[in-house]
Amino acid sequence: MHIPNGFLDPVTAATTTAVSAGVLAYGWQRLRQEISRHSPLTLGMVAAFIFAAQTVNYAIGHHTSGHLIGAMLAVVVCGPWAAGLLMASIIGVQSLFFHDGGTLALGANILNMAVIATAVSHAVYQRTFEKTGKRRLAMVLGAWLSVVAAAGAAAMELAIAGTSAFTEVLPAMLGWHSLIGAGEAIITLACARCFLGQTGKNLNLPQVKRYAEK
Repeated sequence: MHIPNGFLDPVTAATTTAVSAGVLAYGWQRLRQEISRHSPLTLGMVAAFIFAAQTVNYAIGHHTSGHLIGAMLAVVVCGPWAAGLLMASIIGVQSLFFHDGGTLALGANILNMAVIATAVSHAVYQRTFEKTGKRRLAMVLGAWLSVVAAAGAAAMELAIAGTSAFTEVLPAMLGWHSLIGAGEAIITLACARCFLGQTGKNLNLPQVKRYAEK
């Protein structure tokens, strides 16, 4: 899902960079109000796991690839604002030091996997839990939809930039990432249990905190 250099036109690249920068700046302001709640060890463990998980890529055609994202796991363990900044940091390191995703497309990649995926994860989790009271179901839906939403956003950016036809890239991205999202949901449940068992007191979401007690 990491978009390489040369796949976005200057307007699309600049627009996605501006949007990402604005959201991250706001997220940082919000995070500063609650930074004392976060354990550096917890953030580091989550970042290391997600970084490693994202290095496994699968080519799916139409100038795209698929991989796990980890946004729902980051939201569950760290809260939405910390999760967004954590994901952005991971994507930035991957781009600048490992050439996984182009530097000129960094804004788009952050928008897709750090901003959109995190926002969808958090929103779906909150709404599903409020409606059903089932935390595991909320995590599964949040994880799956975050992957699909990020893939759809990447497909739209490639289509707008003229890299791939919308009617070709969107079905390819959504089809494969629907399957990848199912895998992400399973991994999120397993890893959430592990992380929450160790770091439940650091969580920002009350409903997730109660999950750690079960």
